[in-house]
Amino acid sequence: MDKHYLSPLFDPESIILFTGNENDPAGQTPHAQALLAGFRAQTYRGRVTELSTQTTGTLGDLAQTRADLAIIALPPDEIVAALELAGRIKCKAAMVLSAGIGAALAAEMARTAQRHGVMLLGPNSQGFQRPAWLLNASTLGPLATPGQQALVSQSGALTAAILDWARQNRVGFSTVVSVGPHSALRIADMLDFLASDRHTQAIVVYMEGISNARRFMSALRAAASSKPVVVLKAGRKLAGNAAAQTHSGSIVGSDAVFDAALRRAGAVRVRSFVELFSAAKCLASRYRPVGKRLAIITNGGGPGVLAADWVSEIGLQLGVLSEAAARVLLPQLPPIASLADLIDLSEDAQPEHYRLALEAAARDRTVDGVLVIYSPKVGGDAEAIARVLADARPQLSKPLLSCWMGDASVGAARTLMADAQIPTFRTPEAAVGAFRNISSFYQNQQLLQQTPPPLSQLAAPDVEGARLLIESVLAERRQALTEMESKALLAAFHIPVTSTILARNPSEAMMIAAQQGFPVALKVDSPDISHKSDVGGVALNVMNATQVRDVYHDMMANVARARPDARINGITVQAMARMRRGRELYIGVVTDDPFGPVIAFGAGGTMIELMGGNAMELPPLNQFLAHRLIERARVAETLGEWRGAPAVNMQALERVLLRVSEMVCELPQLREMDINPIIVDEHGAVAVDARIVVGHAPSTSAGGGRGYGHLAILPYPARYEQIWPLRGGGEYTLRPIHPGDAQMLQDLTKRLSPESRYFRFVSSMPELPPGMLSRFTLIDYDREMALCAVIKEEKLGEDGQQEVSERFIAVSRYITNPDHTSCEFSLVVDDAFAGQGLGTRMMHSIMDVARDRGLQEIVGMVLTSNGAMLKLMQSLGFSVKAYPDDPDFRLVTHAL
Repeated sequence: MDKHYLSPLFDPESIILFTGNENDPAGQTPHAQALLAGFRAQTYRGRVTELSTQTTGTLGDLAQTRADLAIIALPPDEIVAALELAGRIKCKAAMVLSAGIGAALAAEMARTAQRHGVMLLGPNSQGFQRPAWLLNASTLGPLATPGQQALVSQSGALTAAILDWARQNRVGFSTVVSVGPHSALRIADMLDFLASDRHTQAIVVYMEGISNARRFMSALRAAASSKPVVVLKAGRKLAGNAAAQTHSGSIVGSDAVFDAALRRAGAVRVRSFVELFSAAKCLASRYRPVGKRLAIITNGGGPGVLAADWVSEIGLQLGVLSEAAARVLLPQLPPIASLADLIDLSEDAQPEHYRLALEAAARDRTVDGVLVIYSPKVGGDAEAIARVLADARPQLSKPLLSCWMGDASVGAARTLMADAQIPTFRTPEAAVGAFRNISSFYQNQQLLQQTPPPLSQLAAPDVEGARLLIESVLAERRQALTEMESKALLAAFHIPVTSTILARNPSEAMMIAAQQGFPVALKVDSPDISHKSDVGGVALNVMNATQVRDVYHDMMANVARARPDARINGITVQAMARMRRGRELYIGVVTDDPFGPVIAFGAGGTMIELMGGNAMELPPLNQFLAHRLIERARVAETLGEWRGAPAVNMQALERVLLRVSEMVCELPQLREMDINPIIVDEHGAVAVDARIVVGHAPSTSAGGGRGYGHLAILPYPARYEQIWPLRGGGEYTLRPIHPGDAQMLQDLTKRLSPESRYFRFVSSMPELPPGMLSRFTLIDYDREMALCAVIKEEKLGEDGQQEVSERFIAVSRYITNPDHTSCEFSLVVDDAFAGQGLGTRMMHSIMDVARDRGLQEIVGMVLTSNGAMLKLMQSLGFSVKAYPDDPDFRLVTHAL
């Protein structure tokens, strides 16, 4: 259990090959021939046994052969039988090399593998490579060069092309895997393995679509929390979407929604084949978090201007030296050098000038990263300047990129910088784009760290009332809510709305208008009309009672002509919003396939189509995410002081977005919502019009019965928070862990005795390494849970005042096993609190969560020498057995 469940696939100690009979040409598929050629091209470090479906002998004879992995390269009608045979001889993983196998046969293969507990890669896979192990279990051509990047691809043809390109560009791989259509193991499984693979430092992914958004997001977030993940996705345009859906057999969602999902997962998206690897190479350098300000050091104005133009074009900022830094540097440069925007060293720049400029940019707080450009000059020394960068690289904490233009005269310099692990590019635009990827990665990592609960800290909404309203609409076999119903739903979540009253005749309309105060807006109210303005059902700025009466008659007549079939409840009357300098904005919800509900924000009213540029974010939101969502929209530039109008109340706007997030989380029936316009000024926000579409709630099985199965990202499970008394006085809070707990978890680890640390981690390490610390605190609540016991302590601060701090005293956790029916637990208790019943409480609580999640069994590995833990397990009713694979451990299990 200390190994990943896919270790038998990617790190097998022995392999069985199922191939056709050599004497039967019809039995030798092209896949089998290519596979055998690959195996003969190198010596795999493990043991390989080749079998044919024509093998003679009894199953008892065959059972003497043991293998972790079965590789099957057979005609389609023989594959299921081979899988059955692999299962019977206890293979733990299998790979089917094939092409063109349909969904029905693939499903039969998956059922056969699942029945025997075999992890199945394929069908329609071209296999995988593990270069460091000399393992080429693929039909992708020669074995790749070993390296620290992993490649996962949904296209076998593109994978082969990438490997061919990589050989010419000195790019190596830890793992290469082709995941074809209908494969039982998907991209999510590959990401799950590579996230914990110590030989992989960065992951590059080519994908065309996904079939399970929750599973994909869960694995991607886990992988991106520990190492850079770069994604190239096909099907960005509508025509490409259709082609990708046909090719990959996966659901392809909106490209803008996919962008939002990758940002939230902490990954980086690139747009081209070559950019895929330049981004991974840069990110694998593990620069510290950076901003958007890129300083450009150049010896040529033209290349520098090209780079600066591209900085502006792709949303970065030009890093300009501070006045103080410029005053010090300028006298040390050639006379015609300029520091106005670029750090232009002029054509006379020598290696020493580059060194001084690089040191100044590295020290300056106005610079987040540095791009050094060299354009060949007569008498210039490209290699000497490259050596300046190589010497400076180990001391730099900021990203350093280079662009040595030209070709033959700079080849040696490029090699020198590549050996120093300085990303090197041939064009300024490519180098600037690479910095954008570095910047995006760390910005997206901030989004990854956010784990909002489904409900904010604002006043509790009337969720039950909202559900009753939706149920009444669905009971009438309607999906579109009227404007009044839509506003009532918004009001249930405390979103400010304009007062709206229904009038059933002209006299009522005139009286209501007089009470509301002129001017008023009149709108038709019909469950059958979603877009009222399209049928003449909207009138604004109606100024008096006579006009109200006339508009009422005209509107009813116009709507009757345009939609004679529509049911008309009457005309709503509402006062015009008195926010003269307010901005008209749009907040909406769309349901994407496969990512589910997505929140959109942008310009509203008459500007919605003219300005465009909506930003999207996956729920749930918190204030940080709401603020970032607003920043990404094009309309954001109008929300500050603009054309004489004061800045809008950003807190009020963020509160509305948080309320919309609450609606999305708590109302799985919500399909579409348009709040347009919502008017925001310096005083607050009010929704003027709203359109909502609902439907029956989707299955919540993915959410484990918790009501959030419709979301791609599971919210922070605040409902598991509890308060328990401590023996001897005081109390502790038991709650799920979150990323902000990293330091408290590290402090607990340091306080543990060496024996306790060894019992928990089977290691004598004095503290958790950064990757493990991140992995233990930034968890995906969909597949695992970690509960922490937290106490509050008072201590004197540096200023002599009493301060209250928090402290971890215990942590229990489980991780769901690949069978999705059982989980593996772990437990650690602060030595100072041993014997106070904490272990019992933590185990009962984590078992309750696992039970609530629908899991059926909880298991654990306990060192034989850990008598206290074994005693605790027995007192809780766990069965304790010997672990056959390692006598130093005991296997403890408990049915849930």
